[in-house]
Amino acid sequence: MHRTAFLDAAAIAVNLLADPAVADRWSEPSALTGLTVGGLAGHLARQFHQVVEAVEQPASEQEPRDLTSHYAAAAWLGQDIDAPANVAIRGQSDDYAAVGHAQLIERAHLELATLRATLPGLAPDRAVPIWTGWALRLDDLLVTRMMEITVHSDDIAVSVDLPTPTFPPSVVTPVLGLLTALAVERHGQTAVLRALSRRERAPKTISAL
Repeated sequence: MHRTAFLDAAAIAVNLLADPAVADRWSEPSALTGLTVGGLAGHLARQFHQVVEAVEQPASEQEPRDLTSHYAAAAWLGQDIDAPANVAIRGQSDDYAAVGHAQLIERAHLELATLRATLPGLAPDRAVPIWTGWALRLDDLLVTRMMEITVHSDDIAVSVDLPTPTFPPSVVTPVLGLLTALAVERHGQTAVLRALSRRERAPKTISAL
């Protein structure tokens, strides 16, 4: 269901990453504390890489977790930027970007081509082993990566003074559904309803992450 949408989102992100403005500011601080533009680009490009790694493995024999359970076990969610999980993520992002802008874009194009060839032939309910040690349904994995792609595309655009890309409804609708569900888990149903419908009673934040 989400395979085409993911490929569309990834293509938009690769085009953004390939913009000369990203190369020009590669070593400058990004909009995210602790990451350079290059490190943030590495984090964004890793979202395609993680899907490639996941689908190249045999289907998992584990029962896939649902997304609520997946994020409930996420070590980084809601944590301070200096929490070990977030420090590790920044290190992985910097390492992935260490090849430089040109090679990062070349690798992203190759991985996108690989996914265009492989994803359409995979079942959306395939149990996919992921880096956390458990499995997700392929469709659910793709929603998590689309969320990362849309959120961090905005971060990249803000970092280098480019317009934030517009993603199609097939991408944005499941991403907003995921973020809304996470916001309800974190802040409660009433807070989210008020934030979306009652300005006079809206809480200060309903951030899902």
